[in-house]
Amino acid sequence: MLSLLLVEDNEKLRPALGAGLEDTGAVRVAGSCGSGEEALALCLAEPPDVILMDVQLAGKMNGIEAAIAIRREFPRLPVVFYSIQDDDAYYRAFRRSGILSHYAYVRKSNYLLPQMIVPLLRDAVAGRSFIDPEIESRVQEVRQKDEESPMALLEPNEQVVARMLAQGMSNEHIAARLGFRDKRTISRTNGQIYTAWGLNESTTDEKVARVRAMIIIREGRLIRWDAHGTPHVLDAHGQWTPYDLEKR
Repeated sequence: MLSLLLVEDNEKLRPALGAGLEDTGAVRVAGSCGSGEEALALCLAEPPDVILMDVQLAGKMNGIEAAIAIRREFPRLPVVFYSIQDDDAYYRAFRRSGILSHYAYVRKSNYLLPQMIVPLLRDAVAGRSFIDPEIESRVQEVRQKDEESPMALLEPNEQVVARMLAQGMSNEHIAARLGFRDKRTISRTNGQIYTAWGLNESTTDEKVARVRAMIIIREGRLIRWDAHGTPHVLDAHGQWTPYDLEKR
């Protein structure tokens, strides 16, 4: 019998779902809660065999962020995500999470019945993974959108700074324009921009990263540079191919 942590912010659904799962005889609900913060605390106290996690939760963390935090402490602890939400932010969080195995991600409306959830829990525990085809389609849609529009990967304040970078403004000028007393605030924001666009993976020189960020903004698409400094962009098949900036 699997010991389960049930993480669901709907206080009426949570006990009903837990009772239904226990009625299958395959699951023992070892704990239940409504937030990612509580889920992490419960895992630290007594890790379950598997977690059933709603993606939208009551706390500051969503279910995917909570799973990442839990897996820092318990690597690849099996998780089955479910959600009725269709917000790009959740699919973006899942895509960025880098979760590779021991999981399932399904729509609540398709897989809410206990007898449908139990096989997913067992598969996750066995190391197998599954994504509902509808969710997989949306994840890829968001991936394509992000890779075609670099600004979509940035938070609003980062977008403002990025546009000022593209104008050739120094950190001091940007800080003054935005009313920051400490220019290090802009340096930290620049670091977030470089991270979001993968620029800190291809260069250790801040000046080079800055120039490449300006090129990305000018081109209006995500560009990756290899170890030889050759720029690449995604083609129609999702493959990184050389990109000739001089012909643009």
